[in-house]
Amino acid sequence: MALDDFSDAALVLVGHGSTLNAESSAPTYQHADELRRRRIFGWVVECFWKLEPSIAGVLRGVSAPRVFIVPLFISEGYFTEQVVPRELGLCGNDVRDFRRVQKRGNQTLHYSGPVGTHESMTDVILDRAQEIVLRFPFPHEPKSNDTTLFIAGHGTGNNENSRKAIERQVEIIRGRHLYREVHPVFMEEGPRIGDCYKLAPTRNLVMVPFFISDGLHSFEDIPVMLGEPRASVTERYRAGQPTWRNPTERHGKLLWYTASIGSEPGIADVILARVREMAGANTRH
Repeated sequence: MALDDFSDAALVLVGHGSTLNAESSAPTYQHADELRRRRIFGWVVECFWKLEPSIAGVLRGVSAPRVFIVPLFISEGYFTEQVVPRELGLCGNDVRDFRRVQKRGNQTLHYSGPVGTHESMTDVILDRAQEIVLRFPFPHEPKSNDTTLFIAGHGTGNNENSRKAIERQVEIIRGRHLYREVHPVFMEEGPRIGDCYKLAPTRNLVMVPFFISDGLHSFEDIPVMLGEPRASVTERYRAGQPTWRNPTERHGKLLWYTASIGSEPGIADVILARVREMAGANTRH
């Protein structure tokens, strides 16, 4: 069978989900719909940790001989290495000990790493940063080499691996020499998101939140950390209005702030890259 022939295979996209934030499941459905439209897989299904359909029950309805499971998470950690494998039944007695390729009768399960750590995420970040400036030019499109790029994350109070994933992307993008400077910034540790104005040597700043889904952090917390009044941000968010105007001038700087990377269309191609990676590894063994 050709490496890129997945007509006999099922793709299972695993999202976190949230009962408190309706936006949390949107990227999972978005990319599942796009991959269905491309007709690459025989089946494409979604499941969630905090929503229905649940991770625990998703495989009962999948009869394909090959199943590729891709977690829509930013980094390796507790969820991707313990919770999701446990819920899928991929673990033995030790939840930390699981094999990424397993046979179950006539079915082979392939469990990939998270999309957020794949090398092609660099292009997703760059596409998101470029798109926001093209969509909101002021008063003209700034040149990338006259701009400082910031990649924003939660910080080690949540998951130290998410910081490592962001710092790795910063390192890669710096090496491409597309922006004057590239920096990581965080919500709960230094350098802080609000430090971006003094960190940037340029007038133009672009900030990309390294989260899968938009929600309280990206819509409310980060705009407040960037200087917007909490009351007005909360009021606009509840009214369904944008909580950040692009670009906003503050401290003598112009700052463009994007949506979280999880809804970037290029994520669908990152998912495919993860699947091809697993399929290729299986053929080599």
